[in-house]
Amino acid sequence: MRTLVSPLALRSPRGRVIYWTILIVTVVGFTGAFVFPLYWMVTGALKSPDELAQIPPSFFPKHFDFKVYAEAWDQLQLGVFLKNTVLYAGGAWLFTLAVDVSAAYALSKLRPMFGKLVLGAMLATLMIPPMVLLLPTYLVAKDLPIFHADLLNTPWAIWLPAAANGFFVFLLKRFFDSIPRELLEAAEIDGASPARILWSIVLPVSRPIIGVVSILSVVTVWKDFVWPLLVLPETDKMSISVGIASLSAQMPQNVLIASLVIASLPTILVFFIFQRSIMAGLTAGSLKG
Repeated sequence: MRTLVSPLALRSPRGRVIYWTILIVTVVGFTGAFVFPLYWMVTGALKSPDELAQIPPSFFPKHFDFKVYAEAWDQLQLGVFLKNTVLYAGGAWLFTLAVDVSAAYALSKLRPMFGKLVLGAMLATLMIPPMVLLLPTYLVAKDLPIFHADLLNTPWAIWLPAAANGFFVFLLKRFFDSIPRELLEAAEIDGASPARILWSIVLPVSRPIIGVVSILSVVTVWKDFVWPLLVLPETDKMSISVGIASLSAQMPQNVLIASLVIASLPTILVFFIFQRSIMAGLTAGSLKG
């Protein structure tokens, strides 16, 4: 294998110094690029409105007054918005698992007629910009076909669109493809039905990828803004991102930033707790043999 720098040059004292210098600069640079916005948001909430308007801006607040977070919680009704968002994210998670796991299992192991065509159509939806789908999806939520039900201002307007996700179906199918066929055939010989095989064999060995899909589905609903803004216009039913935006005009800037910190904490904690599961699940099933 040929590389830009030969292994012999890397083993020399000068090569090691250059290698470690470039590595440290790259890691520190990229880490700073991702961490600095979080630092700026957290410290911005602790600054007074005058400090926030100061030019050039100060990197450290003069006084560390954490009461601004309690003020943001009370003035912006974050408790109500957080409760709504937990309801929407939790329901979307359940529907996503029910629909996408079943679809991926059918396409991977049951292999129905035109299965490849169906999978191709699902993946083709990923090529369509989300903004293009807003209007037709809104019209469907406004007047649900066959049932003629209005889903606006109900959790169903969040749950049902969240369950139709071609990317999640693809991830799950790729993992299910790596499960040995012989294991399922042995269960069939013992008289297990397809539903029993899914529940007792496929799901227990698919915990990594199910964990990834669960995390991604919850985070997607949690941070979504445009769709909840369209389908949940009533104040007491808004998600946290829409609720903060709707009340931002009448709030001091430091209180607004504090509310953004509070809204971001759940997703940040989820990532730090489950980051290993995310990476393990995304790479699981990618190699066979």
